[in-house]
Amino acid sequence: MRCPKCSSNDTKVVDSRSPREGSNIRRRRECNECGHRFSTLEQVLSEDLIVLKRNGTQEPFEKRKLLEGLRKALTKRPCNREQVELLVSDTLENLQSEFDQEIPSRAIADALMNRLRSIDTTAYIRYACKYLKFQEAGTSAQIRQT
Repeated sequence: MRCPKCSSNDTKVVDSRSPREGSNIRRRRECNECGHRFSTLEQVLSEDLIVLKRNGTQEPFEKRKLLEGLRKALTKRPCNREQVELLVSDTLENLQSEFDQEIPSRAIADALMNRLRSIDTTAYIRYACKYLKFQEAGTSAQIRQT
């Protein structure tokens, strides 16, 4: 692992923690050259995940897209990057156990919305509005049904 301060590759793990039951592991590291301490969040990479889109097409899963959507929903909200990473990782882990390698986009959005609802109501509404593409105030009833 490269040190974010001096870019040295000579680092050591000081502490490791596995949050809950997930496949993630949080490591506290120290650079052997400059002594800088930093944290990393590591996870097992899922190979060849496919997203089944609403229109019937398939595309490779891109975690970046999920993080971007969540980042927009959580703008100016009290949630840090590590919480968002854990949210996405835990959600994906649950979805993979349910769907294996092909996951419907609707299942991904529903799972994230359910998790967001318990974390931050404002972020949940922002994400739901974007995903469900509300056109007018009358369609807001859909948000209560999910």
